[in-house]
Amino acid sequence: MSEKTIKVRLVKSLIGTRDTHRSTVRGLGLRRLNSVSELQDTPAIRGMINKVSYLVKIVD
Repeated sequence: MSEKTIKVRLVKSLIGTRDTHRSTVRGLGLRRLNSVSELQDTPAIRGMINKVSYLVKIVD
């Protein structure tokens, strides 16, 4: 059985955002605009995505 994964794309610039939000985006493995990261679908990752939901988008 394979692990559930979730793909996240950074769709908004980090300029002017809080340091904690920048750290969260970095923790999700996103570096520059439109970069995509594939992560395990865990409650911790979901919480991180929820925290910076205005910066990222879940892609199929």
